Amino acid sequence: MIYSFKNKGLKELFQTGKTKRIDQMMHKRILRRLDALAAATKPEDMNIPGFDYHGLQGHIPKRYTVHINGPWCITFEWGDGPENVNYEQYH
Repeated sequence: MIYSFKNKGLKELFQTGKTKRIDQMMHKRILRRLDALAAATKPEDMNIPGFDYHGLQGHIPKRYTVHINGPWCITFEWGDGPENVNYEQYH
């Protein structure tokens, strides 16, 4: 279960399956990762081939990322589950 989103377009895409706030070409890849994130019981559950899961350095609380395409990633924190889920270019 995803507890909160930072990005309104990402939340809309997850809840409705569509949004105009994020490039439509990315929707399928993003939804695959969000579905996996919603089912995860710990951050390491996102260590799926092709997701390029890793922790980000220098963030408190700790943030994790999974790759979407090019510089675009989904980042998140972990409390009781995924929180502050964001779609961003963090580089």
